[in-house]
Amino acid sequence: MDEDDPSDEISRIEARLEELAEVAERCRKITLVSKSVIALGVGLMLVTMLGLLGSNQVAALGSIAAVLGGIVSLGSNVSTLRQTMAAISEAEALRSDLIGRIDLRVVGDEMRRRI
Repeated sequence: MDEDDPSDEISRIEARLEELAEVAERCRKITLVSKSVIALGVGLMLVTMLGLLGSNQVAALGSIAAVLGGIVSLGSNVSTLRQTMAAISEAEALRSDLIGRIDLRVVGDEMRRRI
């Protein structure tokens, strides 16, 4: 790779940014599902505590499992999302730095010089 032409490195960074964006989107979707599972678990727990399902121990245990599983999944994906967003920020900064190093020239300048 030529030191004066960082376009290959920029292309690799852009490909990495696309991968990271997909990971971030997947984390957001899983986070939404986790929040929904927590809400359903809490709702089932309230219904069970109010006795609307009778004294159903299976529903009580299921609601507790749903809440705990949702919390674990939520925590895991939120931390992964934060790490992914930090990696995206770093990659974007590196890409901007590489783009800043490119000796860009205005197309109209060459046309004016020739005239």
